[in-house]
Amino acid sequence: MKNLHNKLISLLLIFCWVFIFSGCGRTPERTQENSENQFSEEQTGGYEELENILYIHVNGEVLTASLADNSSARALVELLHSGNITINMSDYANFEKVGSLGTSLPRNDEPIRTQAGDLILYQGNQFVIYYDTNSWTFTRLGKIQNITQSELMSILGDGDVSVTLSLEN
Repeated sequence: MKNLHNKLISLLLIFCWVFIFSGCGRTPERTQENSENQFSEEQTGGYEELENILYIHVNGEVLTASLADNSSARALVELLHSGNITINMSDYANFEKVGSLGTSLPRNDEPIRTQAGDLILYQGNQFVIYYDTNSWTFTRLGKIQNITQSELMSILGDGDVSVTLSLEN
């Protein structure tokens, strides 16, 4: 009888453990549709505050980007209040330009499938401009507005490029 009692208690403890921890670690699934919807409002002027706009000066062009609503993008804006940031960027794997910010920002990593024009923070200190797709765990910083993939690729060019981030055009 004592052995049966111990088995029942063990089963009850296992059931409670499974029930309590079954919800841990789950994150809402982020679909491509949700990701696109996040920026569709931004691309049509959904952000009213000027500080949610980032200007990217590259190869004689000025690109306008809407910033994401997270602590990483807010930290980037705070950094830009001290002055423009120039980043030397290199091509990586024929789908992105990447360069060091020279400082670390807070991370808000999540699984993302990038698209052309996505601005990403990688490893907390790397600024990335995507001109093609990739899937990984990143922090979204923003999205370049009103540009096609081919236009973006043409502006960024082949090889290394220097970009300047600013809050003013």
